[in-house]
This record gives sequence, C-alpha cells and structure tokens, in this order.
Amino acid sequence: MSRKVLIIPDKFKGTLTATGVAQAIAKGWHQARPGDVLDLLPMSDGGDGFSEVMGRLLQARAQTVATVDAAHRPCRARWWWEPMTRTAIIESAEAVGLARHPGFHPYQLDTFGLGAMLRAAERKGAKHCILGIGGTATVDGGFGVARAVGWKFLDATGQEITDWTRLGELAQLKSPARRAWPQRLTVAVDVANPLLGPRGCARVYGPQKGLTEFDVADRALGRLAVIAKKQLHHDCARHPGAGAAGGLGFGLECFLGAQLTPGFELFARTAKLNQRLQRADLVITGEGAIDRSTFMGKGVGQVARLCKKLKIPCVGIAGTLKDPIAAKKHFDEARDLLGITSLKSARKHPALWLGQLAREIAGVLG
Repeated sequence: MSRKVLIIPDKFKGTLTATGVAQAIAKGWHQARPGDVLDLLPMSDGGDGFSEVMGRLLQARAQTVATVDAAHRPCRARWWWEPMTRTAIIESAEAVGLARHPGFHPYQLDTFGLGAMLRAAERKGAKHCILGIGGTATVDGGFGVARAVGWKFLDATGQEITDWTRLGELAQLKSPARRAWPQRLTVAVDVANPLLGPRGCARVYGPQKGLTEFDVADRALGRLAVIAKKQLHHDCARHPGAGAAGGLGFGLECFLGAQLTPGFELFARTAKLNQRLQRADLVITGEGAIDRSTFMGKGVGQVARLCKKLKIPCVGIAGTLKDPIAAKKHFDEARDLLGITSLKSARKHPALWLGQLAREIAGVLG
C-alpha cells in the first residue's frame, strides 16, 4: 500500500544542508518504495541554514549585501526578501558564522557585520525582520551589531569602546540618533541559555569557538548587562535565549528591541507543521548527530515528540547516533550512517550513504 511520508530533517552540519538531506533521503526511499507520496520539508530551529529554509517557506527572494565578516574583512552576505508582506529573513551566520573564521580567536571577532544586513532590510522597506542567529563565531553579547546601527559604548573618560573585550570598562551607553533597522524584529533562538553564569554563552558555547578561559568574557558581558539594566531598565540577561549565539540574543533584545522566540516553534507555525503531520502515515527526521541535546528542545527531538503525541511512526536518521538508548525511546526506528559505512566515507559522500540508508529502512519497514 502507498504511504504518505513526511521527510523533515535538519542539516548534517559541515556536510549537507537540510534541503540536501531531504533530497538524499527521498531519492533512496523512492527507489525502494516508488509508490509512496513524499512530502519534503527541510527544517531549521534557528541555526545554520535557517534563512534558506524560512525563505523557501515564505516564497521569498534571495538578496545580497556588501558587509564585513566577524573579523571585519569585506564579504557579501545573502538574505531573503518577501515583498508582499514586506518581510526580511536574515541569518547571522551568513556574515559572522563560525565556518567563515577558522583560526580566529573570539577576542578578534564581533557581530558588526550583521548591521549592514539589517540596514539593507530597513532600506528595502521591511516591516518585519526574522533573524536566525545560530552558528556564529562570536561571544560579544551583540556589542558589534549594536555599534553598527548607531549605539555608542563609552568608558568613564567618555572615550568610545570599539573592542568588546574592553566592555569591562563600560560606564555609559548612547543610543542612535535614528533607527536604522526594521521596526519589528523576531529572533529565532535554538538554545534557551541566559547570557551569564555557568549556563551562560561564554562557558557553555565559548569552547566551541576557541574560548579557553572566561575571565575577560565574564567581566565584559557582566558589565554590559549591569549598565544596560541601570541605564535602559532592561533586565534581558536572564531571559531564555539571551545567551544564544554568544550573547547576540541579549544584544538584539536589549539594544534593538527584538523579541526572542524558539526557532522550532517559529518554523512549525510558518510550515503549518501540525497539518502536515496529520496527513502523514510516517515521518522521517534527522540531523548530523543525534545525542542527548537532540531531546532538549532541538528541532529533531521536537518532531519526535509531536509524532509520539499524534501516534505517527517516526524514523530518526543521523550521521552518528551518539545516544542509541535515548534515540530508541523517541523513535520507532533510529539508524546512522556509521552503521553502513566509515566516518571518512560518510563525510565524503553523505548524500550517497543517506540514500542507501533510506533505501534499507524503507525495505525493512515495507
């Protein structure tokens, strides 16, 4: 009998986009079960690839803008524009992503380049801007992007601070003379961490970006939060998601008035996910690594949870299955590429092996 299969993967980081993963799974599945009806829905919960996923869902058009990367080197960054609703979709990683900055220390990097993307959206006439902020190389608390749109950060002598590592000397904030960003900003966050403390952005995510000691970051971000609360009467540092993207969530909320929202929820609403799930006989989801964090609010874990609630069989596919016991609790079937090939080959030919694995699973499930 023909099945309706919803294929809803996230990216396999460093190898395939969510769209590439969905297409590879669909190709393999169709070879084993050509009569099935496949619904491809690439997913993002706010990390790398978010703008492309949301841009396609909203039928937006790709744009480019000249800006600088996190090391202030000239670059061009892509964003998306939907003229009917005057909505811009921006992904911070397009300008200040970790993948762009191998070999740089976070002290050398900031989010300044994101400002040109926001100004481009504002010039286009955007009424609403959706930002995905995962995957950045930075730990600057949004200092760079705030400076880029006109905020000034002054020390006790009135001198402007232009390096985020000197924020421990911050004494005063000066707001921009005019607003240079869209009126409504919705920020998709893929984590719920606060700005500071043991679960804060520096200590939890800093090591991924090359941060090996935390005194400078703790002092800088702590002072930034204190002065912002005192002068602007915003206590944003404790909010869930304030620590996303090296504190970029905090900076966008505090200095640009953004609203932070869980990225998966935003994606699910836009994609009308509940309706698509209810039409499906089977769901296939996955990401590069299925581990404990998958089931702590990330998109793939959320899909599995919804399938359990709706009693829809759900298959989890990963590059590597790091917690098989947890995976078996959440998925009806959970498999990884390392079960059929080597790590080296999986990284070199991910689409080939994803197709092979999907074909095998389709044969087993019949």
